[in-house]
Amino acid sequence: MVFNSSGDGIVSSVAQARVALFVPCYVDLLRPEVGLAALALLERSGARVEYPRAQTCCGQPMANMGLSSDAARLARRFVEIFASYDYVVAPSGSCVAMVRRHYRDVIPDEPGLEALAARTFELCEFLTDVLGVDAMPGRFPHRVLLHPSCHGLRELRLAGASERNETARDKVRGLLASLAEIELVRPTRADECCGFGGTFSLDEEPVAAMMGRDRLDDFERAGAEIVTATDTSCLAHLEGLIRRDRRPLRVMHVAEILAAAADAG
Repeated sequence: MVFNSSGDGIVSSVAQARVALFVPCYVDLLRPEVGLAALALLERSGARVEYPRAQTCCGQPMANMGLSSDAARLARRFVEIFASYDYVVAPSGSCVAMVRRHYRDVIPDEPGLEALAARTFELCEFLTDVLGVDAMPGRFPHRVLLHPSCHGLRELRLAGASERNETARDKVRGLLASLAEIELVRPTRADECCGFGGTFSLDEEPVAAMMGRDRLDDFERAGAEIVTATDTSCLAHLEGLIRRDRRPLRVMHVAEILAAAADAG
């Protein structure tokens, strides 16, 4: 189960909801354990979780590259596959931002789009905003640095962005901070881009690598042991640089940390 702070257990308002797990491409191909961790967390919530096997890419890479017709084809397929569910949840801020914020530009007249977009959530956002979770069970005795991925931060508003001088609730950090024995450390510049940026890291590889190394330098100075984020794509970019530079850091998706903590008790 996922527990709220009062220890009441299942949040009953969604106990019977049909929740579809959307697994983004990066998770499916590079880190499937993130999808399994997300599934475990959702099942502990008491919701009826399903994995629609017909699901494919949300179309974000195609939209980024200007391949409008390809992006539209995938976006329409997403709507078709997920329209019947009460909620769609993904362990990815960027893919959820694509559905919620950018599908209206790709398929503006698609029937049911706005309703589906409103029911599509990033995993931590779903736990906090829909399930009402404000504390997670378990222990995680490590020094963890949260890298707020740009899409989740600036498009889904999972926390307040520094350039806006905001003090909004940090939904992801709040869940992590509730774990026993965890030590959350902060870099000097809390929410700069890691340099991934989707196709940006392919088109501008030297700049992307420089930005990533700059962030990792800051993370190491903060005393981080583990770097976490809501997006596997950002973590894959950082992990590649960590391995290449043989840095004493490792990466874990937020879902992996929360699931591991619950298993540890």
